Amino acid sequence: MWPRLVTKKILGERLRSNNNFVADFPSNAEASSLLDNSSLGSPSLSENNILNQRKHNFQNYKIFISTWNVGGIAPQDDLDIADWLDTPNNMCDIYVFGFQEIVPLRASYVLGSENSKISVKWNSLIREALNKKIQHCLEKQQYNNKLGRKQKTAEDEKAIFESSIPEGFRCVISKQMVGILISVWIRSDLRPYVRHPRASCVGCGIMGYLGNKGSVSVRFQLHETSFCFVCSHLASGGREGDEKHRKSDVAEIFSRTSFPRGPSFDLPRKILDHDRVILLGDLNYRISLPEATTRLLVDRKEWNALLENDQLRMELMSGQVFEGWREGLIKFAPTYKYCLNSNVYFGCVEGQKGGKWRAPAWCDRIIWYGEGLQQRLYTRGESNLSDHRPVKAIFTAQVQVSSTLKGLQKFFLSERFDQITTKFDQMSSSDKFRCSGRSSNCKKIH
Repeated sequence: MWPRLVTKKILGERLRSNNNFVADFPSNAEASSLLDNSSLGSPSLSENNILNQRKHNFQNYKIFISTWNVGGIAPQDDLDIADWLDTPNNMCDIYVFGFQEIVPLRASYVLGSENSKISVKWNSLIREALNKKIQHCLEKQQYNNKLGRKQKTAEDEKAIFESSIPEGFRCVISKQMVGILISVWIRSDLRPYVRHPRASCVGCGIMGYLGNKGSVSVRFQLHETSFCFVCSHLASGGREGDEKHRKSDVAEIFSRTSFPRGPSFDLPRKILDHDRVILLGDLNYRISLPEATTRLLVDRKEWNALLENDQLRMELMSGQVFEGWREGLIKFAPTYKYCLNSNVYFGCVEGQKGGKWRAPAWCDRIIWYGEGLQQRLYTRGESNLSDHRPVKAIFTAQVQVSSTLKGLQKFFLSERFDQITTKFDQMSSSDKFRCSGRSSNCKKIH
C-alpha cells in the first residue's frame, strides 16, 4: 500500500505542478480573446507595432513579502491581519504571502488529496484585509457627501480616487502543496499588465519527493520584467550536520523547479533566470552555538553575536548554493520556537515536560537574488497563533515598461477598457476564486 500511495503522489505532483492554481482572473488565452486587437480601433495595437518600438522606461513598485509557519493551526474567522499589513499607512502595489504548515504534517495530509479549505480561508482573510482601506475610503466619501462638504483636501482626493477602484486588490496566483501555500495579490489597475502566471512545486520531504518539505514557486511577468517568488519549507533539525540537509533541499529546489518557456519560447524557465527573485519561508536554519549560550545571548538581546553563528548567514557568505543571494539586516528577536499562546521561548518554562527542547533561532527568513530590488523594511510580528512569529519585508522593485505600453496606460484606465473588462467581472466573483491553468474552462472553487 505504501509504495502505491507514494508513487501515485509523486507522479501526481509532477503532472500537476505547473497546471491548476487559484486566481481572480481567467487564463492568458481567455484574456487575449477578450482583448482582441481588432476591437480596440486605431492606432493598431498589434504585436508587430509594439515590437517596433522597443524603447523602455523604468517604474518602481512596492512589494510586500510575508512568511509565517502557522504550525498546522487554522485561522479563526475573526483573525484580523490588517495591522500586520499596515495598509492604511503603507500601501504597496504587490503583496506576497507565504505560509508553511497550514495543515498538520500528518501522513493523511502528506499522502492524501490536497485540502484546500484552509487555503481558501487564508485567502479570504487576505482579501478582506487588503481591501479594508478601499471600504474605509468609500465610507469616508459617503460621510463627506452626507455632510455636504464641498472643500476637499489632497488626501481626500487621493482617497476618493482609490475608492473608485471596484476592488483594490486581486489574486494573481495562489498555489498550495500539502502545508505550503503562496498567495500573490496585485492592485486591480495593474492586472492588465500581468502575463504568464505559472506555478511549480518541488517536494523534498519523505523519500526526497513528498510535499511535507520543499517549495512552491510562482512566476509572472509584470510589464517587461519577470518575477519569481519561492515559498520554501526546508529540512528541520538543530543537531550538528542537519544544515547539510537544508543545503541539499535548496539545491534540489533550484534544479527541479521549472516553468514553461511560453508561446515564443523566450520566458525564463529556472528560478535564477528571472529578473527579480525573492525566496521566503521557514528555512529552518539554526544558530551553531551550544543551547545554553544561545539562550543567554537571546536574553541579553545580543543579536550580532548570534548572527555571527547563524547558519543561513554563513551559507550566504560561503556563496555555494546561495551564491549572489542577499538578506537585509536583522534587528529583531529570533522567531522560533515559542510556547503556544505565549511570548516565552519553548524550554524556558520551569517544569515544562514533553517534546524536544529547541534553542531559539531565526528560522523564518526572506532573501533575494539579482539586481533591481531594494529592501525598505525587514521585521517580525508578534502574533502568538503558532510557535513561529511571522516575518515581513517591503521592497522597491524596478520594473521595465516599454514606451508603447506606458503610453497606453490611459487607455487601460479609460471607459473603453472598462467596457471590455466587464467581461472579466461577469466571470469572476469578488468572494470566490477561479482556477487558472492550461485549460480555458475555469471553474469556481466553492
